[in-house]
Amino acid sequence: MREEQLAHWKHSHSFGQDQKRPAELRTFVVIALTSAMMIVEISAGIAFGSMALLADGLHMGSHAVALGINAFAYVYARRHAHNTKYSFGTGKVNTLGGYTGAILLAVFAAIMAFESVLRLIEPVTIAFNQAIFVAVLGLLVNGASVFILGVNHDHEHSQSEQHHEEHHHHHDHNLKSAYLHVLADAVTSLLAIFALLIGKYFGAVWMDPLMGIVGAVLVARWSLGLLKSSSAILLDEQAPERSQQAIRESIEQSPTDRVVDLHLWTVAPGIYSAIISIVSTSPQDPAHYRAQLPADIHLQHLTIEVQTFKVFD
Repeated sequence: MREEQLAHWKHSHSFGQDQKRPAELRTFVVIALTSAMMIVEISAGIAFGSMALLADGLHMGSHAVALGINAFAYVYARRHAHNTKYSFGTGKVNTLGGYTGAILLAVFAAIMAFESVLRLIEPVTIAFNQAIFVAVLGLLVNGASVFILGVNHDHEHSQSEQHHEEHHHHHDHNLKSAYLHVLADAVTSLLAIFALLIGKYFGAVWMDPLMGIVGAVLVARWSLGLLKSSSAILLDEQAPERSQQAIRESIEQSPTDRVVDLHLWTVAPGIYSAIISIVSTSPQDPAHYRAQLPADIHLQHLTIEVQTFKVFD
């Protein structure tokens, strides 16, 4: 058989990862905003001798690096989408970017908590007016970044645990990681403004490190959630039970057919690959079973194994 005759049975493993995603451009815009804010804060901190400004600038810089990883994941996945060394395409590169971002979030949360505890033990003099100005400016920049990255479709509005579980297999973990980084900055700025105002007008200097601890707890919680959902994809965790059950029921409509082994896993956001082993007393061609599968489960790489059931005396 010639190669062109076999073309009908061959298919791409890019799974749409070769297309440029809108989130990629939005991520680069946010990196530019964050980097500009970082330069302003570090420059002002050096010029005015303000440690608060300098520290916040370095903090923005750390998030710019994290966002850079998210942007790199988008570009790498797109450019290598047709690279045959990736058995199921580069869909998981974006998930890996999200997982890496989640780890960095956890590191930032730990640093925030550590520094806050140190300031509770050994309070430092705060230049309230400068610090409040920086916090407000940071909140505006981060608020704009949150709006730009807006992932309304990624927020979990699930009404049941099943839907919540399935949602993790559909959203863009890389985008969510970038979103959580800028959201963490925005929440930190908001908490800082509140704490600094209390400290300035009521003398409660301890509120500043206390709000730092509260912010660290929130960021850590977001990090753990993202680690859980992204690691499930990276480790080829079975797809949600509801999807597995739908496949089983579609095949077992006939009393002669039984699914004895099913592997269903995510290869890209909202795209699954599957290996289905069927035992039948009246076996059919694999195309027959393929046609029975639910259309709403996006199976882009499917292997069906059919075995004949024999009764032995």
